[in-house]
Amino acid sequence: MPELRKDPVIRRWVIIATERGARPSDFKSAPRVISRGFCPFCEGNEDKTPPEILAYRSSRGANESGWRVRVVPNKFPALAIEGGPDKRGEGMYDLMRGIGAHEVIIETPEHVTSLTDHSAEHIEEILWCYSERLNDLKNDKRFAYGLVFKNVGSVAGASLEHTHSQLIVTPVIPRTVNGEMAGCREFFQYHGRCLFCDMIVQETSSGSRVVVDSDRYLAFEPFASRFPFETWIVPKQHRSNFETTPREELGELARVLKEGLARLESALEYPAYNYIVHSAPFGQEDLDLYHWHIEIIPRLTKIAGFEWGTGFYINPVPPERAAEFLRNVEL
Repeated sequence: MPELRKDPVIRRWVIIATERGARPSDFKSAPRVISRGFCPFCEGNEDKTPPEILAYRSSRGANESGWRVRVVPNKFPALAIEGGPDKRGEGMYDLMRGIGAHEVIIETPEHVTSLTDHSAEHIEEILWCYSERLNDLKNDKRFAYGLVFKNVGSVAGASLEHTHSQLIVTPVIPRTVNGEMAGCREFFQYHGRCLFCDMIVQETSSGSRVVVDSDRYLAFEPFASRFPFETWIVPKQHRSNFETTPREELGELARVLKEGLARLESALEYPAYNYIVHSAPFGQEDLDLYHWHIEIIPRLTKIAGFEWGTGFYINPVPPERAAEFLRNVEL
């Protein structure tokens, strides 16, 4: 029997369509093929990207080889760093100049396609790079929100296979973020507690949707998963902003992220996926009502007319079944 489940955060309804009969083993990707052609992100091609904004390096100077993680402006940015917002109206319509920042975090000098091919120590350095860039950009009072995200595979929007992440900073708070904040605010006003903190307690107690459980972080399939194998990683200690996470806690996050992704890759044979770091807006630190988290979304199903027309999502794999399948994967 299909179920309707309500996401407690953004309050959308999801259809868990068990009648469609999809099994976790039904979702397999095409074999991974690594290109050997020219790649502008590889070491030695530093002159093929815009000049670097930040780099962790052990030798040589800026925009030369010898780096471990490198940040450059996106060559084709969605938003431009220069200028002011110039907010205005045209009759009933509002518009403003497209200011913001669009950066690429090149995660390795080697032509590696998966984050999981790196050590947890190297992934920790990548996470710290996210934090450094967010902390720097939030000082610019023109900007309201910073989103770190990763696209893997052409289906997920990646144009280059060399493993990398992106950061886009916007002058307004995105609608999805406002929706999450509103849901968390309503829960906090009624219960006096953080919604995500309660969710951690319930998921840990139940265990049926847990994928990875460590001292500081929990990776699980959300109760109202929109997509098969959708996975969230949440810090157990309450913190509203990702960029305020102490460096000493990022090592454990790196291990949980690496294991979670490795289980997805092993179970689904390297699927295309997106991951998104959800954090509170700039200038809204230490909020009791919000909790930063990472959402990992494998691109296994397609959004069609029903989803676009209703806002409902149809997920053919119950999250409990997906979690069990991932837990049993051999790494």
